Amino acid sequence: MRRRLVGAVAILLAAGLISSACGSSDSSSEERAPAGPQEVPQSGGAAEFLADAPELVIGVVLPETGSLSFLYLPEITGVRLGVEDVRAAGGRVEILAGDSGTDPDIAIETVNRLLGEGAHAIIGAAASGVSQGIIQTLYESQIAQCAASNTSAAFSTQQNAEFFFRTVTTTRADAPVIADNIARGGGTNVAILARGDDWGQSLSELLAESLEELNVASEVVVFSQDAVNFQDIAESVHSMGADTVVILAFAEGAQILRSLLEAGIPPRAMHGGGGMFDVELPSIVSPGNPELLDGFTVYAASGSIEFNERLSELVDGNVVFGGQAYDCVVVLALASLAAGSTEGPDILAEVQNVTRYGTKCFGYGECAALMAEGVDIDYDGVSGPLDLDEVGDISVGRFGIAQVRDGALQVVRIQDIDVP
Repeated sequence: MRRRLVGAVAILLAAGLISSACGSSDSSSEERAPAGPQEVPQSGGAAEFLADAPELVIGVVLPETGSLSFLYLPEITGVRLGVEDVRAAGGRVEILAGDSGTDPDIAIETVNRLLGEGAHAIIGAAASGVSQGIIQTLYESQIAQCAASNTSAAFSTQQNAEFFFRTVTTTRADAPVIADNIARGGGTNVAILARGDDWGQSLSELLAESLEELNVASEVVVFSQDAVNFQDIAESVHSMGADTVVILAFAEGAQILRSLLEAGIPPRAMHGGGGMFDVELPSIVSPGNPELLDGFTVYAASGSIEFNERLSELVDGNVVFGGQAYDCVVVLALASLAAGSTEGPDILAEVQNVTRYGTKCFGYGECAALMAEGVDIDYDGVSGPLDLDEVGDISVGRFGIAQVRDGALQVVRIQDIDVP
């Protein structure tokens, strides 16, 4: 898969409106992907096929600490469920895990350790900016990297992303969905508050473009995530006369929300990116009155309803990116099985092949049984049909939007998104 240098769940907003932007639709395949383990294929040929496969060791680099630590539990649990299901179907895979923080220096130290311990592939990091800090090492080492929550569009065009692919939609898909819902909800003048990293700046630029196409005015305000307070941001929003605010932040988003609320901006006028999909957010913003944040809307990737129910029992309801992490495991395992190898170039050569054009299958066991018969497969995951393209981006993804209701952040709808 060579880079080309080329230029859980949608929410009813306050007005009760929702968009199916970017060709999005409720997919009939959504519930086809299995929620639980599949048994080992019964035919002798399939069992022998799996038994002869090399054991794949996956290193996991996720934020146990740092401003995205709330993503650790859903993503690592998604990984563990993926491993559980692959093993239950007769596959041979194991994981080694380590902390990425939200610091490239921590992440690269972890990556080097995991590679030294024998990892053949890497899942992570959670933040696009942190993945940028490890991608050169993985490129030079020719190690396959799957990201469950890196949405920055930059990876699609950079040369050192040759061994990178992802199971999540890019900001090119996220931006039109957010913009369309804002427009349908009556927004006319939008303040886009973006953290000054790769993800924040990429999404803010694309969101501004999408809003302009809908004749909605906007202005981007880039902030430092290391700021002591964010009162000046609230003042900027007021001076703009904005009727809608989009906050592209991580953990610092809670402080920004407090400043906006204190400035009199109603939560129904505020929208957040995936870096704020924290089920504890209402209580963090207002410990004594989490209902104060009712109406705040958050957009992020999700698994299917069926998979989210399975995951939710293990993660106290925080399902964001869990389905995408699960699919990283399954796609890596299927690609390694198809290649008969654990080498990065061999795995990457099969990633697109096992997710596109072949016979549809909806779990590792079902797909492996077909492969044992010599059938070309097309794995549809719990995070959507995937359909990975030649640069490692998915063509169809599963998008979730949640809203704070009665003091709790709740996923209320799931849509599949055709990535533009």
